[in-house]
Amino acid sequence: MYIYPDHLRAKATLWLWQLRDVGIIGVMALVSVLTLTQLRFAPPIVLTAVYAFLTIRFDDTSILDFIKYACAFFMTKQQFYEWRYTPSE
Repeated sequence: MYIYPDHLRAKATLWLWQLRDVGIIGVMALVSVLTLTQLRFAPPIVLTAVYAFLTIRFDDTSILDFIKYACAFFMTKQQFYEWRYTPSE
């Protein structure tokens, strides 16, 4: 079931993820299963599960978006503060 809210202006979602995220999770899951069965190497499947959890969308925001905004605010973007003194007369 595809859902297009906001009169076809919003991004397409499938269940709790955007379609782009569903595709990424599918490819990651396929690679993870192959590495688990062929190489007995489990970390890729854990990374897939973590990515799937972080990209769940509620009210058009995901946990991954929140982490990106927080990193931009606290680390990567310069904050500009302007302080002024206005004497009271």
